[in-house]
Amino acid sequence: MFLLRKPTAQILADVRNVNRDTPLSYNEVGDSRGKPPEGYVVDRNRVRLGSGSATFERARQALKSWQMLQLGWVKPCWPDATLREGELVGTQARVCGLWVINVCRIVYVDETASEVGHEFSFAYGTLKGHVERGEERFRIEWQHADDSVWYEIVAFSKPGTWLSKVGYPYVRYQQRRFARDSLQAIRNHVT
Repeated sequence: MFLLRKPTAQILADVRNVNRDTPLSYNEVGDSRGKPPEGYVVDRNRVRLGSGSATFERARQALKSWQMLQLGWVKPCWPDATLREGELVGTQARVCGLWVINVCRIVYVDETASEVGHEFSFAYGTLKGHVERGEERFRIEWQHADDSVWYEIVAFSKPGTWLSKVGYPYVRYQQRRFARDSLQAIRNHVT
């Protein structure tokens, strides 16, 4: 959805309500857990946040409070959204003088602990009407072997609208910008 003005609270509430039952726009639901599906562009971005359990916990809480979407030019539509499967997640971004609202649904939330390490991750998938089609996973990983803590984003996508097909080089630029800024936002929040 494109708007000329910053979306009001009422517009965001209406968008949330309209999209409650909107289906995902792709079939490969959950594939960001493993090998991404064929036919999509895959992006992998990762940054070391530090070390230790305190860093891991701060990073985990940063994801739960949507800090990876607090980028200045992007912010969450519903920062009070709970991180759970099925929950709607929206972003509002100011791009080229327009406000763009994209809505996704959380497709899984995983937390695992083992002798090797501890991991917290979730992914959301695009809904029909999103400028892209695909899935994005956000993961915090604590590797016990060297005590390092990492933040990683893995996404697979392809254009979801005719406009994103026409402007694909610009869309790719914005995807890279989002990844770079999200890595920095979590890093700043944690350190």
